Amino acid sequence: MTALNRVPSLMARAGTASALTIAAVGGSIVAPGFAPEAEAATPATKALQVAASKKGSPYKWGATGPSRFDCSGLTLYSFKKAGKKLPRTAAQQYNKTRHISAQNRKAGDLVFFHSGSYVYHVGIYAGKGKIWHSPKSGDVVKLQKIWTRSVWYGRVK
Repeated sequence: MTALNRVPSLMARAGTASALTIAAVGGSIVAPGFAPEAEAATPATKALQVAASKKGSPYKWGATGPSRFDCSGLTLYSFKKAGKKLPRTAAQQYNKTRHISAQNRKAGDLVFFHSGSYVYHVGIYAGKGKIWHSPKSGDVVKLQKIWTRSVWYGRVK
């Protein structure tokens, strides 16, 4: 049976409501043998899933989890859970990533917000122009549209 032939049976097993939910949030059905395992299990993908699982966690300056985060604390925690080590601050993280263009960004890449050469914020690219991040005091970890063009992208090595 080919991967394409399995889609209807996967949809039937998942149920119509589940398939519609997956489609509505822009997700995909991942099943053994259906998606390449390397694509489904990269550290960047895992880090993105970890960050998303922290939705609603409060911002706290200097916090690195597991229940409170500042911006670089969330990226540090997420990649650590995915088996990758990052330095503590957004600027240090930028210096440790492979810099990539906006055209080459992928879900799981880091998005660095900057003013001139000063990096002041970081989040994890979620696709479709959005990031998971811990924005500021009084806010929580959330998915948000990138609000400026003053961003650089980095891929964790």
